[in-house]
Amino acid sequence: MIEILNISKTFNPGTINEVPALRNINCIVDDASFVVLLGTNGSGKSTLLGAVAGNFYPDKGSIILDGVDVTRLPEHKRAKYIGRVFQNPFSGTAPDMSIAENLSLAAKRGLNRNLGRALPKKLIEDFRARVKPLNMGLEDRLDSPIGRLSGGQRQALTLLMASWRKPNLLLLDEHTAALDPKTATKVIQLTEEIVGKSGLTTMMVTHSMQQAVKMGDRILLLHKGRIVYDFKGQEKKRLKSNDLLALFDEIRKKEQIDPAAAEMFSNFYI
Repeated sequence: MIEILNISKTFNPGTINEVPALRNINCIVDDASFVVLLGTNGSGKSTLLGAVAGNFYPDKGSIILDGVDVTRLPEHKRAKYIGRVFQNPFSGTAPDMSIAENLSLAAKRGLNRNLGRALPKKLIEDFRARVKPLNMGLEDRLDSPIGRLSGGQRQALTLLMASWRKPNLLLLDEHTAALDPKTATKVIQLTEEIVGKSGLTTMMVTHSMQQAVKMGDRILLLHKGRIVYDFKGQEKKRLKSNDLLALFDEIRKKEQIDPAAAEMFSNFYI
């Protein structure tokens, strides 16, 4: 379980570049729940993920992960509890190291991560067994530098690495946004399989209405640093892409936003 309690964050306070990014965010995510964060550019969804991951400390509020207060815990120490997949397929891995060496680092997350001169044969066989279900033929390329792989292959491996030791929380930050549609569909399928099989507590940021209605058991819709809608249970199951589009249109009309802001809404795709 993760408890996000009254979190607020303002960047560049007291300057002309002041940005109130999060405003009194309160949210409790139950164990094994899969929460989708949705919102326009600048709504605070990725900032909220960053606060949970430890990219920065909030101005106020608390973040409790499975009973541990991680609010002021540095990012590298939170890695023991949190797995994360970034938007950029080339983040989260060591490009010059082999697939096997990267997987070894993932297997040792939170433990002694020193690599020996050679990886044990038993460990290599375990890697092959875990990589084979990706159906990308990578189980026979464990010695290849991970930097030589395609974006989709690398993102699939990053997803596998992030979930290797069954983290307390899995964070997915627009992890298919940089992929072509066919590859994105494959990575989404892998995401559902891995999360479902391991029962991982998950928070995922996306711009895709289809992903939002199809995946997970809860949607948090953010706007200007606040949670403005929280859909779960049967209400979430009944949601369609057009329902979400109508909500964004309603927010736009209520605030009579300017053309530049309206353009942000048009960036959403069905």
